[in-house]
Parts: sequence; structure tokens; C-alpha cells
Amino acid sequence: MSSVENPPNSQFIYRISIPEPENHLLHVELAIADWQNATLDLKLPVWTPGSYLVREYAKHLQDLAVTDATGKSIPWQKVSKNHWQINCGEQSSNSKGSVITVRYRIFCNELTVRTNHIDSTHAFFTGAAVFMYIPEHQQQPYQVEIIDLKEDWQVATALPKLAANTFYAKDFDTLVDSPFEIGVHQQYEFTVLDKQHRLIVWGQHNADMQRMIKDTAAIVATEAQMFGGLPYDHYDFILHSSNGYGGLEHKDCTVLLYNRLGFHKQESYLQFMNLVAHEFFHTWNVKRIRPQALEKFDYDQENYTSSLWFSEGTTSYYDQIFPLRAGLYDAKHYLKLVNKSITRLQTSFGRHVQSLYESSFDTWIKLYRPDPNTHNSQISYYLKGELVSMLLDLLIRAQTNNLRSLDRVMQIMWERFGKNEIGFSEAELHEVIASVAGIDLSQFWNDYLYGTKELDYNYYLEPFGLELRIACSDVPFTGMALKSKNGLAEVEKIEFASPAQKAGISTGDIILAIADIRVTAETLNERLRDFAVGDTIAVTIFHQDLLRTVELTLQEPVASQFELIQIANASPNQDVNLRSWLNIK
Repeated sequence: MSSVENPPNSQFIYRISIPEPENHLLHVELAIADWQNATLDLKLPVWTPGSYLVREYAKHLQDLAVTDATGKSIPWQKVSKNHWQINCGEQSSNSKGSVITVRYRIFCNELTVRTNHIDSTHAFFTGAAVFMYIPEHQQQPYQVEIIDLKEDWQVATALPKLAANTFYAKDFDTLVDSPFEIGVHQQYEFTVLDKQHRLIVWGQHNADMQRMIKDTAAIVATEAQMFGGLPYDHYDFILHSSNGYGGLEHKDCTVLLYNRLGFHKQESYLQFMNLVAHEFFHTWNVKRIRPQALEKFDYDQENYTSSLWFSEGTTSYYDQIFPLRAGLYDAKHYLKLVNKSITRLQTSFGRHVQSLYESSFDTWIKLYRPDPNTHNSQISYYLKGELVSMLLDLLIRAQTNNLRSLDRVMQIMWERFGKNEIGFSEAELHEVIASVAGIDLSQFWNDYLYGTKELDYNYYLEPFGLELRIACSDVPFTGMALKSKNGLAEVEKIEFASPAQKAGISTGDIILAIADIRVTAETLNERLRDFAVGDTIAVTIFHQDLLRTVELTLQEPVASQFELIQIANASPNQDVNLRSWLNIK
């Protein structure tokens, strides 16, 4: 953490306290100096950058009160869901130096990377979910004081320090972008390329911290190599070891949430390092290289962009590549990860319905709000964006005999847009990629970005001596997936136009029996093996609590596993390409 020498005086000072952590309430006080207007408008953001969903943070705000310098109450009214208007009246004509104080409390009991959580051991809060702002005054500096701290608690934030537990933000965007972790936690410091880094860990866990620090440092160094250095003075990794999974990027830090017992087994630990690589890559891609729609944030409403496939999907591609380059795992493990990604996309019916462009644009209403039809109507721009980015990397490498790759695209985007934080347009992004590839990519975009054409994996893999092998399930196809719920087999997914849907089975139905013999979620496939393709079977269900028997006609098994394998007798050129791509020495 750095300090600030001789910062400009702040008109806006926040004081934060947590007097009773057990009630999950964060006490917030905003002191506003020298306010001269008759009214004062305050807003709380409805979303936080990096998490593209209107989360209505104002629903957790309570006990708002406003007073003048003498402690007299100042009237206020709520104008909209996240907008409060204070009637300053005579206060506005008071002499210079008078202060308006706004007090409120935020309920904090949701442990995710984008919300707030307080218990007896810590207080974590996200800036957008806590700090109000004054429209047209967002470029002014803010000061944050953490007061009345418990004796054994400490404060961690990426904001520079003014004094003990007092921090400085040059503007509101910086304040929003700097979460606080306060409480009982461990801090581990390490240096990469002469820059200071901290790993801040809250919660019990089974991690080997020396290994985690070493591997995190390797990822930082490997990613920095692509861009020619690190674009910050210091950086924090805030890790919450609890239940759940997630990450949220910030300019000079990231927040990670991971299963407290998920660090011991090799595969689970490496998945965590993929998460680290993903969020850290956002240091460049998203936080500095960002679409025009996200160049300046509108905290009041959705900020639409069609380029999240690049901002998040390309980042997902690299979050698997960088641990490979850093030596955390080998090419065999990397290809296993690719196999899983391809299988996930190719077994989702939504790939026929929603384009990658639409997935990016509609994230505000779809990706974070799954429903029973999500599997049939949507794809994730993280997932398909990752695979489209992989195909672009392979295409560029094949077209240029490995002289260039997707790395070069990222470097140009950094030089042209990231360094000066100039938002890029969709056309500018496409122009950079086409210039690196050296070919017209109009058909590629029409097929894979704007359209829903199946990705032609083998076309792009062939120069690298790989091909995609597809395996079908060994049971007839019904189009329904079950999950066990209270000992019963509940329908979790129904594929569009499948035998189950045609039979009238819906998500939420309970499957009781097939041909009068009881089935469970675990025994469904075993039972289906008793029948042949084309057989019509009687399925007994509870549909909206009514007992019904429907007839379902079984279809041919469908593709269920996708695996990249090496072509027999690959040519020397294919072998060179593969080794270059997968960092094989």
C-alpha cells in the first residue's frame, strides 16, 4: 500500500465504523464541507463495474439522517430507488466552512465478491454498495476514515494511505474500485518486477501458502511479460476462504472467493490458479483496455456493450494459457481444460439460439438471471468467447507461421487504448485483430460472433496436428436431466424439442417411475439401458403435484463428450505449431 504526500483537501469525507459486527450493519457517515446549493442530490450505484447486473444496492440502505453543523436535522426526500434529495434551505447560505453530515447504515450479510459481508471476524465491503455520490461531483477527491476499530482488526485496501486507517481516493471511480477488507486476516507480501504485492487471506483454509504465493508471483510475471511490465505501483489479492466461487477485478486489486477446503487437491488448486490468472489479466483487459461503453461508468443504469466476449471471453482463454506458460501445469492438463469447455458449449442447446454478440449485449437481463429455459436459449460469452478466442489465436498463428498470435492483438490494444484508457469501438477491435491476422475476417465474425454457426474446431486445429473426437452417450436420448431433491428425482433441465418436452414433461416435475419401476436421479441412465432407440416408454410423474403418466419415445444417443487428440503421423510443421502454441520445449 502506498501513501499520498500533500493530497488536495477533500470536500467529501467518509467515516466508517462497525460497532456491533454481529448485527451485520455498517455505519456510514459522509461529511460534506462548504455546500452552497439549496438542494443536495445523493445517489447510490445500482451496479458495480465488472459485474454486469443491476443489483439494487439501495435495498440494503436504512436509517438515513442528515444534520447541519449544529446537529439540527435537515429534511430530505427520496426521488427514486437510489436517489435522495436533501433540502438544505438556509444551510446553503451559511458561511464557508459549514458541514452537512449524512448518516446511514448498510446491512451486510452477503458474502460474494460484489456485495458486503460483516460478521464477528471481519467486514468486507464493495465501494458501489456502500458509498453515495453527488452527480457532477464525481471527479473530486474522497477521504475514507475507518474509526472505532476493534483492537485485533486491521484494514486492507488498495487505496493509498493518508494516516493510520485513513485513505484517499482521487475520484469516485477510484473509490468504487477499491474494496475494503477489515478484520482478522493474514497478509503475505511478495515482490514481482520491483512492485509490491499483498495476498490478504480471510477465513480458515487448507492451502499451502508458500506454494500459492510462488505460483501467484509466477502468473503475475508471466502476464506482465506480454505487456512489457506492470501498470501499477502496488497490487492486492484479497482472498475469502469460505464457500462459493467467484472473482471480481479492480484496477489495483482483485477479490477472490474460493472453497476453504479446495486448495489441497491438485485439480481444485489449479482451478483456483486459473481464477487468479483470470482476475489478474483484467488488470489490462477490462480495467484499462475497455469498450467505449465502459470508458466512463454510468452508475445509475445498465452500460451496454457487445464486446464482453473479448473483455471476458478472451480473458477466460488466457486464464488457462498463462498457468501453462508459467509452468504450473503441462500441455496435457491444458487440453483437458479445453475439452471441458468444448463439451460444455456443444452440449448446450442455446448455442443454436443466441449469438455471441447477443450474449454480450444482453448480459444485464440474461447471464446472471438463469431460468428453466436458459439452457435452451442462451450461451455464456465467457465460455463461447473463450473458444472463439482460441480459434482466433490458432488462425493468426497458422496464417503467420507462428510469427504472430493473439498476444500481438492484446499488445496493440494495450498500446492504442489501454495505456491512456481510451475506450475502443467494436470496429476498432475487429480492425486490430484483422491487421494481426493479415486476412479479412468478415465471414468469421458473421459466423461466430453475429451468427450461431457451429464452431469448426477441426479446421483451425488441423495445422496444429489436433482433431476433435466426439463420443456419444451409451443411453437413448430423452432430453431431460435430473437432480436429487429430498430423495426424489426432480427435472432440472429439459432440452428444446426433445422427447421429454414433447411428452409434456417440464422442469420442476418429479420423475417417479419408468414402465412402473421406480427411478431416481442416480438410476435413470441404468433404467434407460433396458430400452432401445424408438421404444415408447411410460413415465410416471408428479406435475404441479398431480400424478400423471406420459408416453416418451426414445431417440438416438447424442454427443456428450468432446476430446482433442493428436493426429496420427503429424507433419513436422504441425508438430512445430503445436509446440509453439502449447509452450512445449
